[in-house]
Amino acid sequence: MIVALSEVPLVPETRERALDVLASMAAESRAEAGVVDYRVTTDVEEPNVAHIVERYEDEAAFDAHENSAHLDAFQSEIAPLIDGEATLYRYAVEREDVLPGP
Repeated sequence: MIVALSEVPLVPETRERALDVLASMAAESRAEAGVVDYRVTTDVEEPNVAHIVERYEDEAAFDAHENSAHLDAFQSEIAPLIDGEATLYRYAVEREDVLPGP
């Protein structure tokens, strides 16, 4: 499984528009083959930071997403709504364990 985590700093004045764009991207991404899950959250300590949590079945699914037309369109649309640089972390996961929550 491939897991990706993005940290996206949002321009405060256009935060709501950015969240709409991110929500649309999440819905489109969840419809892709090989996408296990794709979620956008906001940070409770830094409300102008969004986090994107992406899970893919394999490298091929991750690569297909990275090369999709809707990702290109999203990047163009979100660019003016980002305050600085977004950061993407990518992890190759060998095993997933489901544990009881807090």
